[in-house]
Amino acid sequence: MSIADRYINYVNQEVKTEPDKGWNRMILGYQANKWRSRLLPRPGLSRGYQKLEAMMMSLVADSLSHEDSYVWGNIFAPCEIMECFGVRTLSIECLSCYFSGYHLEDYFIDCAQNSGIAPTLCSYHKTFVGAVESGALSGPRYAVTTSLSCDGNLNTFRYLEKKIGVPFTFLDVPYRDDPESVSYLADQLREMTGTLEKVFGRPFDEEKLRRIIKVENETRRALFEFYELEKKHFYPGEIISQLYLMMGTHLLMGTEEFRDLVRFLVEDIKTYPEFTGKRILWVHLLPFYQETLREYFNENPKYQVIASDIVLDFADELDETDPFRALALKIIRNIYNGSYAIKADALGLVAQEMDADAVIHFCHWGCKQASGGSILLKEKMKELGIPMLILDGDGIDKRNSHDGQIKTRLEAFLEILETESRHRQEETC
Repeated sequence: MSIADRYINYVNQEVKTEPDKGWNRMILGYQANKWRSRLLPRPGLSRGYQKLEAMMMSLVADSLSHEDSYVWGNIFAPCEIMECFGVRTLSIECLSCYFSGYHLEDYFIDCAQNSGIAPTLCSYHKTFVGAVESGALSGPRYAVTTSLSCDGNLNTFRYLEKKIGVPFTFLDVPYRDDPESVSYLADQLREMTGTLEKVFGRPFDEEKLRRIIKVENETRRALFEFYELEKKHFYPGEIISQLYLMMGTHLLMGTEEFRDLVRFLVEDIKTYPEFTGKRILWVHLLPFYQETLREYFNENPKYQVIASDIVLDFADELDETDPFRALALKIIRNIYNGSYAIKADALGLVAQEMDADAVIHFCHWGCKQASGGSILLKEKMKELGIPMLILDGDGIDKRNSHDGQIKTRLEAFLEILETESRHRQEETC
């Protein structure tokens, strides 16, 4: 057993017996992993994904080490506004993934359910609630969440406010992007800046928000350039690399450090060899722990996850001159907002633009939107002639995922892709 594994086991037990001390040991471990990712990056990963991992490790480790430096959020909370106050946004979904690094997700989920939380609640939320119930996790000064896209958001953040006194802003996101709806959300965003001024004792600078949005536009343009290059180049990554990209585009969007990282990806990928395998578009959450998925998609030149819908959930330029309206439009026009039919059409366009050979939709246990909409998406992909696989499992709770079942279905699907590819080659000859 490695030193890291021994430390993980030690912290796992400490959290269960002395949660306060255990929490401090968890943060110490995150700091150690931050330096490991910088000084000893994973050798099989591309240089850009090595840097991306180190950046996300630093985001979590450094933020958690200073409680006044972050707010809790969900992944659709407008991090750009928090950045105006020099404050990071840590989403409860991403933090739950980091807790699972200590194999604590099952313990925290059990703590949540034993306290009366419904078993049907999303396991990311249950993990986070359980961390609070266990006594391990204390709260920051503030939290921000949205009605997009999980119906558990409001109840979870209400619970956190009641349990440990973390006040929060709830952004009610309309489905339509007509002028009235956009103004309604923009007004909520303006009001939130006033609240944050009081909480952090710092004035809001609208000009700084304009500069952040300018950087965000630059980042998004570079990201699309990277994805265009990824259609042609093999760029070794892991399933979890897509999770780190999602963290960047939702928690660090508008920062110069993330923009510069994406620009590095653009230049770095040009130095890698041609990709001749199958391009996979991933839809919904990323079960980064699943052994079979790691076997087939981690650094594999035959199958490359070229993009995830949760990274490409918004594609438009933002108007820097009207920042609140721009952010309101960004949230409302997110593909996760509104009817799943809208998302299916958007993903159809993404699959075509990315030259995807196949789509894999992971239906996370407890997510009603994913389960209900996956059939609509499959029908759309059938119209476009793009094969699609629906996998059922749990993005974080290993007890709700069966690797043998996933392995059987995935291997059968990939075999179909290979067979169809051989037939096309034979017909061409």
